[in-house]
Amino acid sequence: MRSLIIASFLLCFVINIDITLGSRDVLLRSESTKVSTVNFTAACINFPCKTTKELFKSSGRYIITNNIATRLQMYKDCAYVAFQRYKPGVPMTLGVTCKTTSCGAVFDPFPCWTYQEVGNCDALQSVSDMVIDKNGIMWALDSGITESMTEPTRRCKPKIFVMNVNTKKVLRIINLDKLTVSNSRLQYLKVDYTRDGRCFVYVSDAATRSIIVYDVQAKRGYRLVLPKTVVQGCSKRDVLYLALITCNGKTKLYFTYLSAKKVYSIDAEHLHRGNTKGRIVEVGTKPEDMIWVGDDGCYIYFRYAAKSDVYRYDTSTCFKPNNFLLVFGSEAGLLTTHVAPDHQRNKMRALQSNFHDFIRNEVGCGVKHQISDIQGCYVQPN
Repeated sequence: MRSLIIASFLLCFVINIDITLGSRDVLLRSESTKVSTVNFTAACINFPCKTTKELFKSSGRYIITNNIATRLQMYKDCAYVAFQRYKPGVPMTLGVTCKTTSCGAVFDPFPCWTYQEVGNCDALQSVSDMVIDKNGIMWALDSGITESMTEPTRRCKPKIFVMNVNTKKVLRIINLDKLTVSNSRLQYLKVDYTRDGRCFVYVSDAATRSIIVYDVQAKRGYRLVLPKTVVQGCSKRDVLYLALITCNGKTKLYFTYLSAKKVYSIDAEHLHRGNTKGRIVEVGTKPEDMIWVGDDGCYIYFRYAAKSDVYRYDTSTCFKPNNFLLVFGSEAGLLTTHVAPDHQRNKMRALQSNFHDFIRNEVGCGVKHQISDIQGCYVQPN
């Protein structure tokens, strides 16, 4: 069976995708095509033959309506997306699309099909977040838990897969097992490079009220247990958001729980040294529950719970509604799940979907997605 999966295949993957792009952008049909919007009603995945496709469907390993893209990274002419395995029937958890065909947007597994097999602990199980850094290296956070919305199953230990985007080679696998506990729930990932070239990774663990700090060069890490005030106002430890901000020459890690009242930060230098006691700073009080969808430079992007408009907060200003700038309005029925920079075109991109319908099992033939420009928000990287 694995030999069939590894082989190249062609299957129309019926996720309704609507990708709004610039005049010369990723997924354009030809170099001469000059359009501002490219629409898709299906995406394509490679199967070796129709028989393999039918085998995946009949065995429940491919259920069209259970596939949803939640995280986005842009690199050169390609869009990389995470298909978190919230439900059964998700054939790949990490994909890439660089072009279109008559079938729609072409999704290939990344780095290849060998790394998509459920139950194989050398492979990706469920990617909850990912980052492509300035060096073209992808860091993919694999929770190891599949079917988290239906029947959560811990298939493997949590890991970070480090991959070269250009060569598709897996460079390193960071095992997080010793930095987690049985009820850990890893959600978000940030990658931080110091001025002297050292690399640190931060991972939020919502269930244990902690942030994992991992020194990549030293191959060791620790858990920063957050003070109880961080969860003040929370009915439960729901979602622990992270934002890595580099502003005015300083790098800080911002964090908050979805239903908590406060936002906090800590200087990255304190995290690097492990000198965290008494270093956490209260940033401000949220007017209502916030869903953080991205960061870039000095800015945190967010939307309010159950609302579609995306706002930008400049962290060099006071944390108050007067400093929350409305930058993007989603299409009716869609909600933004991620905002990410597109360095190739000096733009910010928003990944949207009808995620609320997905939760209620009301997506019809498949989840509708849209990747759109957010105008005037791009920050040149250092």
